Amino acid sequence: MAERVIAACDGASKGNPGPAAWAWVVADGEEKVVQWEAGALGTATNNVAELTALERLLSTVPADVALEVRMDSQYAMKAVTTWLPGWKRKGWKTASGKPVANQELVARIDALLEGRSVEFKYVPAHQVDGDPLNDFADRAASQAAVAQQDAGSAVGSPEPPPSSPSSAAPARAKKAPRRASGGGSGSSSRTLKAKFPGRCRCGRSYAAGEEIAKNPDGWGHPECRESA
Repeated sequence: MAERVIAACDGASKGNPGPAAWAWVVADGEEKVVQWEAGALGTATNNVAELTALERLLSTVPADVALEVRMDSQYAMKAVTTWLPGWKRKGWKTASGKPVANQELVARIDALLEGRSVEFKYVPAHQVDGDPLNDFADRAASQAAVAQQDAGSAVGSPEPPPSSPSSAAPARAKKAPRRASGGGSGSSSRTLKAKFPGRCRCGRSYAAGEEIAKNPDGWGHPECRESA
């Protein structure tokens, strides 16, 4: 088996759902990006973009290469590690008996993971001094989502522009889900418009005015509510 390779992947959706894209990067031994790719998805959700990024990364890297995959999406990472065995036992149903969202993507990733060595590492998104590989993937996915154009090292694309300083938040000692201010108690099926921006259980943020719903960890994207 070849030496372990460090990689990162990310997805972006401008509106969730909205113009979306995926991106992945592969690094050398000094954790410098040596290969990357980003692709437009048209209109899609953050979760679809995140899962597609992982699926494209696993499809590109040979199966005999051991991988460390860095991701800022807890939803995508848990979907293919923590939740997947239970979903399969229940016939691709969630704990509440509903069909698993994005089943086809999750099933393709499950097949790509079969028999290969992959270690997943969660890295917080949009943090000052955060993981540079994940940041590169985030910028590449965001640029492709806005432009709706594919890009990458294989076609000689320039490196995506750096993030604006205002988009990065200071790292926190403890990672805790953020709740929407003024959200009210409500039932688990209720959705409302967030008064302030926050972060969903999937690791992606939501904007003020965006539809959110209560989930076991706080408030977030409605489609993430029934993931577990």
